[in-house]
Amino acid sequence: MSGEPSAAGAPSSILIDKLRAILGESGVLAGADVSNRYPGYFMDRVEADILLRPETTEQVSQVMALCHAADQPVVIQGGMSGWVRATQTRRGEIILSLERMNRIESVDPANRTAIVQAGVILESFQDHLEPYGLSFPLDLGGRGSCQLGGNAATNAGGMRVIRYGMMREQVLGMEVVLADGRVLSSMNRMIKNNTGYDLKQLFIGSEGTLGVITRLVLRLRERPVSSNTALVCADSFDRIAKLLRYVDGALGGLLSAFELVDNSFYRVNTGAGRHAAPLGSDKPYYAMIEALGSDHERDRDLFEAVLADAAEKGLFDDAIVARSEKDRDAIWGIREDLEHIVHDFQPFYAFDVSLPVGDMEAYMAEVTRRLKAIWPDGGIAFLGHVGDGNLHIAIGAGGAGDREQVEACVYEPLRPIGGSVSAEHGIGLEKKPWLSITRNPLERGLMRDIKHMLDPKGILNPGKIFAEEAP
Repeated sequence: MSGEPSAAGAPSSILIDKLRAILGESGVLAGADVSNRYPGYFMDRVEADILLRPETTEQVSQVMALCHAADQPVVIQGGMSGWVRATQTRRGEIILSLERMNRIESVDPANRTAIVQAGVILESFQDHLEPYGLSFPLDLGGRGSCQLGGNAATNAGGMRVIRYGMMREQVLGMEVVLADGRVLSSMNRMIKNNTGYDLKQLFIGSEGTLGVITRLVLRLRERPVSSNTALVCADSFDRIAKLLRYVDGALGGLLSAFELVDNSFYRVNTGAGRHAAPLGSDKPYYAMIEALGSDHERDRDLFEAVLADAAEKGLFDDAIVARSEKDRDAIWGIREDLEHIVHDFQPFYAFDVSLPVGDMEAYMAEVTRRLKAIWPDGGIAFLGHVGDGNLHIAIGAGGAGDREQVEACVYEPLRPIGGSVSAEHGIGLEKKPWLSITRNPLERGLMRDIKHMLDPKGILNPGKIFAEEAP
């Protein structure tokens, strides 16, 4: 695969013995205990020799100090739900897994904050908050496996960014172990703290290349009381875009999600023996609309009135409103289920890009034109968080040697409109050949300078993000 770094020498037995002294026998895995583990999306196998499972920040600090002194490459792994091969490993590398750092240390209802270790599963954290009447608004398809530290390291987005923002907006403070073992403790618990550089922002979205996130202070929100969901369809993207703007304004801040699927994705997921189709399958675009609020009756009446007004304005062709939790799950199941699209589209490619909503229709047409010009029978489907300018693209076309050509169909049309090759999954190995579309030479140079300052030996997740190793 393109852009992959070269392999390193095997970790020394002396280093491994020292690591066992810190972590104990159960904290250091080797052989089949490592190679048989799940490698992550789009990766065939785990190549690293050793996997470490620390339980405390102090242990992480000691591990990194040893690895730094030995020039030992380290790849940090969380829930393994990323799609850009940022956790891919090679022979000679050591994996640092945060899976045992999974404690929810405290919840502060008065200040609506929580302190957690990086290995806490997102869904487990959401469930833990229910008795407090609080919620953590980050929500994505991998909620049952992704870890909060990984959410921060990739600046995860998901379905409710339009209302609550990316993971970056949910993090108040964090603790990070640097490449040489030093512990940066910036566990701020305040929403407003305007004192110099906000150092945590360096590590959010850094994909494990600048430090190991070990603990987080997270901002919580009041748990919504009401939830209203609808599925609508329209015969043009222009109407979908106008509908988005209208419902966002008319709902008075209650809009939490506005998700798009195109006709291709809708037909795949509502085919025979799959999800039931709440609406006909003849429209080019479908949108899932969700509003969260604090009053069941008032919010339901407002939601239905807004949809009725939108229909009178001709902003969609047909709609169905969920009347129960079962109805809601059925609507969201069409959007969140990727099993059928992965099965039908082979070889399967997945992309997440970001661009202005006003450019989406032309962009989708151009990507489709480029792909069909090369592979007339190739499959392509669009879906995503259109409310915040994020499109996901599923493609089934070409063969084993056509990856770069398929990627060019998706990424090159972003260049003239100033789009981003990654909306929420990061760069990793998968997208680093295309980073220049999104980041100019000065930006890339400053990013490398920061990497060299914080990780001068280049041992943290080496070869990821940049087309060359750190100096």
